[in-house]
Parts: sequence; structure tokens; C-alpha cells
Amino acid sequence: MGPGPITVDPRVLRAMSAQLTGQYDPWMTACMTETQALYREVFRTRNEATVLVDGTSRAGIEAALVSLITPGDRVLVPVFGRFGHLLREIAERCGAEVHVREVPWGRVFTPEELERAVREVRPQLVALVQGDTSTTMNQPLEGLGEVCHRHGALLYVDCTASLGGNPFAMDDWGVDAATAGLQKCLGGPSGSSPLSLSARAVEVVDSRRSVEAGLRADPDAEDGAAADGRRVRSNYFDLGMVLDYWSEARLNHHTEATTMLYGARECARLLLEEGLEAAVARHRLHGDAVLAGVRGLGLRVFGDVAHKMHNVVAVEVPDGVDGEAVRSALLHDYGIEIGTSFGPLAGRVWRIGTMGYNARRDAVLVTLAALEAVLRTAGAPLVPGGGTGAALEVYAQGVPA
Repeated sequence: MGPGPITVDPRVLRAMSAQLTGQYDPWMTACMTETQALYREVFRTRNEATVLVDGTSRAGIEAALVSLITPGDRVLVPVFGRFGHLLREIAERCGAEVHVREVPWGRVFTPEELERAVREVRPQLVALVQGDTSTTMNQPLEGLGEVCHRHGALLYVDCTASLGGNPFAMDDWGVDAATAGLQKCLGGPSGSSPLSLSARAVEVVDSRRSVEAGLRADPDAEDGAAADGRRVRSNYFDLGMVLDYWSEARLNHHTEATTMLYGARECARLLLEEGLEAAVARHRLHGDAVLAGVRGLGLRVFGDVAHKMHNVVAVEVPDGVDGEAVRSALLHDYGIEIGTSFGPLAGRVWRIGTMGYNARRDAVLVTLAALEAVLRTAGAPLVPGGGTGAALEVYAQGVPA
């Protein structure tokens, strides 16, 4: 019940138990094509360039940034938590001229702050996290794509922690590149990163396109992108090559992680079977129940709750309570894992998640009851039964999933 990874949906585990097939087997390529179509719906996009990057969600982030950033490009990174700092570091490693804007952890950027930063920096790319689990904040994105395009910038969004549990509309919001992971609201394991690129983003990738020497008819022939210094500085994360691999040409790049493909396909299939709006409503309901529950126990919540993600809440550790001892007791006595945080929030907050398969009434109520028991043993002043009682009031007003 932490900020991810979470308990995997048993139906995803079952799908991942299927036997491997060769990467050019007709069934395998049909599965790849089907998965692309599913994730177009998940991202709410018509982008042809919608694929999986084999690796954890960070692999997708790195593939997007290393493929879209040419050394020397100006990149704007608005930071409101740990994972904004990650985008900054990766962009710096790509050789970008990185410009950072920051707000205190616990809040998000206003549209005016973001537009002012874009006007001032005039970047080629704006790289932004939607939901940062380190602070639990959810950055509003509506209108930002139009601002970026008006000033000649592409918009990249890391929606690893938010996709499937919070609204995300790639085309409507003008997002040019988006990457995610399975281990949060999608209910799967870490190890595959769905990615989608707009036509604008594909133009940048195409301008840097190259083909491995071993795949060319003449391996010694000059590579155009390499000749002008624009070749992507990673082979594995070169999205030009990855897109060729997922295209009808099936130009060899790597051996597809077959089992992860099965899992990613099932995650998307289950989400769309439930319905995107229904899944977001389910995450909102159970997130609201946890929020009410911890407040019902008399605990304080960190950050601007008006901009909190549906699927995780940060709870301030009460004075005089050993936060790590509470986490340890929950895990060892009740089999429940919750998270701490990073940087300035390390040891100051617990993060309780309701994501994917764990966004359920029984999981929420058991977690709140166990937290009350552990905190009572730790000597924290509590409202007896206040956690489950407040959560049940939320459920009485909603429709439990």
C-alpha cells in the first residue's frame, strides 16, 4: 500500500505465465500491434508512434529525453519534487542547456508561472512530471501544450505515477511525448514503459535517425546522422531504431521482452475493459477514503490537498513517533507496506498508496485499522475507530469498487 510498486493484479500475473514465442512469430508481431492500439486508447491519443520501451519507467524517460534532446538544446524543467530533479539530471547528461524553475515541495506550478518560464527560457523542450509521488502532487497540464507550441517548444510529460488513476489526455492537452510504467495505477510489474510520440516529436526523432552498421547493406557506408553529430547518444534508447522495430518493417533492434509484453498488454486490456473514466473514479474514491481515514485518526496530511494525486497521500509522522518503526511493524505484524519519502521529506511523512489492484475497499479499511493499532502501540494520541469510520462515510457517499 505504498507509492509503488504495488500488488500486481492476478490476471496480469496469469497472462505473464504464458510461454515465450519468437520475436518474428506472426502471433508475436500481432500481439505487439494489438498492444500499440491498446496504449493509444490509454494515453488518449491517435499517435502512430506508440510503443513499449523494454525496461522500467526510467528507461522510457531516458529514451524520450535522449532521443529528443540534441546536445546544446535549451530544456526547461519545472521541479516540484524528486522526479523533476531526475528529469533535470537526465537532460544534463544528454548535453542540454538545462533551465530549472522550482516551487516548494507540497505545491504545484500555476499556469501563469509555467507560461512565464517558457517565455523567459524559450526552450526546445519542456520536461515535466504530471504526478510526483515524492510529494503526492498532481501538476495540472491543460493549456500547457498550447503555450509550448506557441513558443516553439515540445512538451514531454512523465506520467508514470498518474496514468490510469488520474485524468490524462495526450492529444487534447497537446503533449508531444509521454512515458509511463506499469507498477502504479496500471496494476502491473515494473519492467515495461509505455511511450507515445506526437508527429512533432517524431519529426525530431526522424531528423536524428540512423541504422546500425550491421543492418546496412554496406556497413562501412556513412551514417547521415552520425556525420552531422546528431546521432542519438544511446543505442538501446534510440527511439528512431525502436520505432523501426515496432513498425511494419520490423527492423531488428533488440529481442523483445516477451513476458513484459504480455503483462503490459493485459494491464491495458483490463484498464480499458473497466473504462478509463471508471478507473479514475475508482482511484479517486479509494484515495478519498484514505485521506478521510488518516484525518479521522487525527493525523496531518502534507501538501496542497487540492492538487493531490488520487492514488497516494502523504501523512505527516506525528511528533514523538518513530516513523520507520511504524512502517516496520505494519510490514512484519500485518503484511502491509507503506512508503516514506525522499530528500527534505525523508522520515517526515508516510506515503500510503491506493493504486491499480490495491485501489479496493477491503485494502483501504484493513490498512487504516492496522495503522491505528500500530500507532496506538507507539503511544500516539488517536481518535478510536476514527480511521475506518471516516473511510466508511466516504464509501457511503460513493460507489465502492
